[in-house]
Amino acid sequence: MLILGLFVRSGRPRPLRSPESVLPLEDMRRPMSQTDARVAAFTKLLQIIDRLRAPDGCPWDRKQTLPSMASHVLEEAHELVDALRQLEEDPHKEREALKEAGDLLMNILLIARIGQDQGRFSLSDIAEATAEKLVRRHPHVFGDALAQDVGAALASWEAIKRQERAGEAQAEQRSVLAGVPTSLPALLRAQRSGEKCASVGFEWPDLEGPIAKIKEEIAELEAVTREPKPSAAELRHELGDLLFSVVNLARQLGIDAEMALHSCVDRFSRRFQFVEASLGERLQVATLEEMDELWEEAKRQERGTGAPDKASG
Repeated sequence: MLILGLFVRSGRPRPLRSPESVLPLEDMRRPMSQTDARVAAFTKLLQIIDRLRAPDGCPWDRKQTLPSMASHVLEEAHELVDALRQLEEDPHKEREALKEAGDLLMNILLIARIGQDQGRFSLSDIAEATAEKLVRRHPHVFGDALAQDVGAALASWEAIKRQERAGEAQAEQRSVLAGVPTSLPALLRAQRSGEKCASVGFEWPDLEGPIAKIKEEIAELEAVTREPKPSAAELRHELGDLLFSVVNLARQLGIDAEMALHSCVDRFSRRFQFVEASLGERLQVATLEEMDELWEEAKRQERGTGAPDKASG
């Protein structure tokens, strides 16, 4: 249970933490109290996973393999992201976030059990490796280093990460961009890539840089659209450059581009659903002017109440 003890005792990275206040690692290696409700609940969940994978357990759980679990983890992760976004908008929806976090945790534990059954790795291996990595990459918490703010803590993390990978054979693994999964949603991958590059100084000094770049990319996209027969490849290239530049601005502003776009789509959906509900069966024959007027009404209601009312058809 080292990993549990680490999370319980260390907390989040703290600014200007003095060496005298660091909890000795020897203390973290002591077994946690069995009266701790978290230990009891975690043990119960592990026992359930073991039972599901037993010879007389659940056929579905026994059938799963490490590759087959990939899609399940991805789905559960997306459901948790949705729940966390809803929680930000409505603090009373914590039950949904709890449920989805539990589903993702269950999938991680099932993966650990499958790995153990195949003789590849166990939950203990995962926990120990993660605990060692967290201690190693937080010298400002578990050592003598200091981190004055979040930026300094992240910079330290990335520097240590690069040192760890310096000896790896493949050139791509030594890249600053190593560790950014290519399967990430495009906006998130762009933002993480920008963060990695910024950690080594490849960064605009102020907001004027990314804003000017956006204007430049818009001009280039407009130029391509004015061509007699622009190719799809050209349009895709220029539009991609524009989107990447917008993500860079979001990162400089401290805004999560993925979450910002999610929120925008949510607003769009609410407003269009208001238009749909207002027009009812006339939706297919309504003019653009009618729909635009209802759209503006939905916006006015959002400003006044936080969300448009559902209109009667």
